[in-house]
Amino acid sequence: MDRKSLDDRFDFATGLIKEAGALALGHFRNRDALVIKSKGLQDMASQADMATEVLIRDALRARFPGDGFLGEETGRGELGSATCIWVVDPIDGTQPFIHGLSSWCVSIALLVDGAIEMGMVFAPARDELFTGRRGGAALLNGAPIKVANVDSITQGMLSTGYNPRIPADTYLPMFGKVIRSGGVFHRDGSGALALAYVAAGRLIGYVEPHINSWDCLGALAVLEAAGGKFNDFLADDGLWNGNRLIAGPPGLFSKLEALFDSQA
Repeated sequence: MDRKSLDDRFDFATGLIKEAGALALGHFRNRDALVIKSKGLQDMASQADMATEVLIRDALRARFPGDGFLGEETGRGELGSATCIWVVDPIDGTQPFIHGLSSWCVSIALLVDGAIEMGMVFAPARDELFTGRRGGAALLNGAPIKVANVDSITQGMLSTGYNPRIPADTYLPMFGKVIRSGGVFHRDGSGALALAYVAAGRLIGYVEPHINSWDCLGALAVLEAAGGKFNDFLADDGLWNGNRLIAGPPGLFSKLEALFDSQA
């Protein structure tokens, strides 16, 4: 795909995520009126999730009709022979969203020929837009960001993801290793936003035994542009099935990998 086509997609998606964020923020401010449903244990959704995703999906479909689409709420669109696949989480952090916390975001990523090409994460309640693309800069509200220059988990806060789909015994050895190493946990309910904070140097890493692609790909594009490193998340059909995620500064990456040794 030529540079102009990629630039068009980046510019369009950056504007679109702001529009989607404004829609989601309106629902957030009127959340007492939301109809909320359970998709499983500690897994919630509301009409705000669906409305936001439909806005994004329909706008992308109208502007780039040959592109594929994968969304958390509406699932996989017709892919055909699509070179480009958009991966969207309309509201990552639905639990914080419905309980009035600001730690939620909209996430959009674009895969081109099976590789993460660009992504953006917008936290409307915090007025923070993170963007990044392959070969480009990582930005927060237009200003450059980069990962922290650290090589020990004692040098900051490590974000950890958890979901009840995975047995607790899968997580506990990892938590124990962090604590025994003098590390500090951070979790506020949005994997995408936490990864964006790793990209900005606010957090020193992110680890989770299993996360879905729509929860992380947009932020991984930002993280890579910010100089971060992560495991091959898309291996073994990670796009469709999710995967383990280890992400952080290059100097810390091997120590983050070691947190999973007992689960290998």
